[in-house]
Amino acid sequence: MSTIMGFDFGTKSIGVAVGNSITGTAKPLVGIKAQDGIPNWDQVEKLIREWQPDKLVVGLPLNMDGTEQHVTRAARKFANRLFGRYGIETLTQDERLTTTDAKARLFEQGGYRALSKGAVDAQSAAVIVESYFESMYG
Repeated sequence: MSTIMGFDFGTKSIGVAVGNSITGTAKPLVGIKAQDGIPNWDQVEKLIREWQPDKLVVGLPLNMDGTEQHVTRAARKFANRLFGRYGIETLTQDERLTTTDAKARLFEQGGYRALSKGAVDAQSAAVIVESYFESMYG
């Protein structure tokens, strides 16, 4: 069994989720505020210590045609920083449409009240982890 921690990268907020390879599911944890894509590293470190992930997966924001955008490079840089700081294998995962999926899931659970920015970012991170599992085992 392995524990995967996922990140939905954004320049102002980064969603975090954790998943389990046995169940192939993930649960949203938190949305961390970021400044120009740089999170509060103490918060990230606390989550990594608490969950002890075997791998980290960072969502890679691509255009619908698969081309890269400005934030794609920033997400790759964030992934490289995670690996550099914690030495945990860090992968990227195509995240096209994860926010749409995350909003739909949250809305089903709690209507518009459930759609706070942090909740959407954390749920998006959970969708990224689950899509990683699907790409590995599907």
